[in-house]
Amino acid sequence: MQTLPELQTLQQIVIDAAREELLPRFTYVERSHKADGSVLTEADLVMQQRIQTALRQRWPGIGFLCEEMDADEQQRLITDHSRQLWVLDPLDGTSNFAAGLPVFSTSLALLHEGEVVLGLVYDPVRDECFSARKNGGAHLNGQALGQHRPQGPLAKGIGLVDFKRLAPELATRLVCDMPYASQRSLGSVALDWCWVAAGRCHAYLHGKQKLWDYGAGWLILSEAGGYSCTLSGETVFLPSLEPRSAVAALDLELFLAWSRWLGIRST
Repeated sequence: MQTLPELQTLQQIVIDAAREELLPRFTYVERSHKADGSVLTEADLVMQQRIQTALRQRWPGIGFLCEEMDADEQQRLITDHSRQLWVLDPLDGTSNFAAGLPVFSTSLALLHEGEVVLGLVYDPVRDECFSARKNGGAHLNGQALGQHRPQGPLAKGIGLVDFKRLAPELATRLVCDMPYASQRSLGSVALDWCWVAAGRCHAYLHGKQKLWDYGAGWLILSEAGGYSCTLSGETVFLPSLEPRSAVAALDLELFLAWSRWLGIRST
């Protein structure tokens, strides 16, 4: 494998950009809507440009894929495994950001030969930087993740569930027959994965997320010792632009109980 970028330098690029570009715009948001109805703000575009420029100056040989790019260009980049590839979501949780809800993040992953080898998610409101290196563990502000593992039955845990993208039958079942004690939804996929890795939530479920949403967070949870799969029992990560469902937990027993309740057999 090629030498990986130095994680501390990468963290500083993202942290500085988020502090200087996202936070000052948080209380004053200019926004529009994309073709799919999702929100796009000035902050998305400014963050993308700033981080892209910094990464290309520091590591010019690495490609760059971002959510706010042309779909044909995204497809060309994701299928070219001849060089490493940055995958960036400059503002994950744009709807929260635009509404004034302080739950959003910047997510950056590095792909090498179709695998995630570095992941970084920064929450500027809480000044929390989650990071992971493949086979090198996961950390939150320099402290190892995975040390605190939620215990106890699923019935007493917190479910982190995004109902919006679930099949109506499953969403209805979750509402009418809750397998956990209470439910939350953050609105930032990248932070979803990180908060599960930090042991703040017990069982995770999302019906449809893109590579730039989950790439870094998936590696962070995996390196923290967590478990995940899709609703069909497959691995969540694929070097693909196709949306993926996600079922996850930090603790194995919780993951198995959650998977059984969802009817997943290949876990």
